[in-house]
Amino acid sequence: MSKLIQRAWGYRYSILFILWLVYIINYFDRISVLTFLPFIQKDLNLTPVQVGQLASVFFFAYAIAQVSAGFLADKIGPKKVMYIAIVVFTFVTALTGMVKSFAQFLALRIGLGLGEGHHFPPACRSINNWFPVQERGRATSFFATSWAVAPAIVPVIITTLSFYLFGGEWRPVFYLLAIPGAVGILLLWYFVTDTPKEMIDKGRLNKDQDIDAPTRSDEQSMSKEEKRKNYGLFLKDVHFYFYTLLLFCQLAVYWGTTTWLTTFLVKQHGLNLKQMGFFASAPYIVAFFAMMLGGWLMDKILYRMKPVALIGYIGSIPVLWMLGSVEKGNTGLLLTLLLLAGFFVNLNFGSAYAYLQKRYPKEVVGSATGLANGIGQMGSFVSPLVAGYLVKVGTNGTQNFSGVFIFFALTSAVAALCAILLKEQQVTTLTSPLVNKEQHIS
Repeated sequence: MSKLIQRAWGYRYSILFILWLVYIINYFDRISVLTFLPFIQKDLNLTPVQVGQLASVFFFAYAIAQVSAGFLADKIGPKKVMYIAIVVFTFVTALTGMVKSFAQFLALRIGLGLGEGHHFPPACRSINNWFPVQERGRATSFFATSWAVAPAIVPVIITTLSFYLFGGEWRPVFYLLAIPGAVGILLLWYFVTDTPKEMIDKGRLNKDQDIDAPTRSDEQSMSKEEKRKNYGLFLKDVHFYFYTLLLFCQLAVYWGTTTWLTTFLVKQHGLNLKQMGFFASAPYIVAFFAMMLGGWLMDKILYRMKPVALIGYIGSIPVLWMLGSVEKGNTGLLLTLLLLAGFFVNLNFGSAYAYLQKRYPKEVVGSATGLANGIGQMGSFVSPLVAGYLVKVGTNGTQNFSGVFIFFALTSAVAALCAILLKEQQVTTLTSPLVNKEQHIS
C-alpha cells in the first residue's frame, strides 16, 4: 500500500480524534456549571429545589434537541449542525458568567441544553460517514470515552484556574471557556468534512476506492411497508421496554450523581474549592476504565450484557446508600466510596448501548436505539429534579444528602430488576413481528 493510500486511510482517525476533542469541549461547558453549582447557589441565593429545576431543565431541552439534531444532520450535513451547536453553547457558557437571577439562569440552562443537544447526533453521523461498518463499533467506543475523560479532568482544571487566577471567583472562568469553544470551531472548519469525498474534492486527500466505501449505504433499501412491519420487532417486544426502563434508571443515576456531586461535597462535607475539584474528578477517572472493562467483559468473557449489568447495578446499591451517610471529616471513606461509585455506576454503559445491536437486526436497530435513548434521557431530566426535593436543609444552612443517595440506590435496584427480566436472544424474524424466532448468541 502506498504512502498516499496509507495517509488517506489514516485521515479518518484524525477526524475521529477531532470529534472526540470537540466533544470534550462540549463537556467542559456542561461540567463547569455543575462544578460551580454550590457557589452559584450561594451567590444567587437558590434553594435546593431551584437547583434541581435548573439541572433538570437542561436535560429536558437536551432531549428535545436530540430529535431535531438528527433530522438536521440528515438534511444539511453533520458539520453545519455541529458548527451551530458549538457556537450556541460557547456563547451561552460565556453569558453564564453574567447571570444575576434564577430566571436568567433558567433561560441560559435551556439555551445550553439546546446547543449541546445538537452536537451528539451529528458527531455520530460523521463517524458513520467516515468509517466502514466493520470499524464503527470501535470508533464509537473511543468517541464515548469523552463521557468519562471530560468529567475526570474538568473539575480539577477549572477549580485550579478559579483558585490561582481569579481568587476563587467562578464568573471569570466562564468567560475563559469561550477560548476552547473558538478552538473547537477552528478545528471543525479546517480538519472535518461531512464525507471523505468532500475532502478529496478539496484536494486534501487522494481519491481511493477504500475511502469512498463508508459513504455507500450498508443496508439494502426497504419499502415503507416493510419498515413499518419490522418496527414491530421491538415495539411489540416487552423486553424492549424493560431495556428502556433500565436505560432510564442508568442515566438517572449517572446524571443525578454528576449533577449533585459538587454540591454534596461542599454543602455536606465542607470541602473548599480546591479539595472539591479533586474529589469530584475521582469517580470519573475510574469510570473510564470501568466503561472499557464492561465492554470487554461482554465481548470476550461473559458474552452477554446481563451479568455485567447485574454486577454494576447490584454493586451500586450499597455504595450509593452508604455514600450519602458518610460523616463529615471522614475523607478516606468518602474518597473510597466515590471511587467505587465511579466503577459500579459506569461499568454497564458500553454493554448497555450494545444490547439493542445484539438483539435486533440492523434494519431496525437505528429506530430502536433512537426511541430507547430518547425515553431514557428523560431519566436525566427527572433525577436531578427529584433529588432537589430530597435534600434536607438545616436551620444553620447545612444540607444533608442521605435521602438523595438512597433514591439513587433504589433507582439502581430497579435497573437490576430490569436486567434480570431481560432476554438477550437475537430476534431474527424480519417479516413477522408477532412470531419471533430467537437464536442464542454464541
